[in-house]
Amino acid sequence: MNKAELIDVIAQKVSITKRQAEEAIDCVTSTITDTIKGGGEVTITGFGAFSAKQRAGRTGVNPRNPTEKIEIPAVTVPKFKAGKALKDALKGKT
Repeated sequence: MNKAELIDVIAQKVSITKRQAEEAIDCVTSTITDTIKGGGEVTITGFGAFSAKQRAGRTGVNPRNPTEKIEIPAVTVPKFKAGKALKDALKGKT
């Protein structure tokens, strides 16, 4: 499912226009992004938690020249931890 399909489903289920559904999705994604970028965490009970994680720098191998070592810098990456209700739904439990 892509963003346009998600907008269609939300608009139908909640009985709002596609424009309103798109604005709601954009608001949710930008709020989550801004919060985790600022070092916070967004938890949606039953669904999961979004956060940022610092991945340490390390030494890697250059794929073009396997004998050459390269330094991979530390980077901040997004992290998602699934909630219990989501895990149970995927396992087939109700």
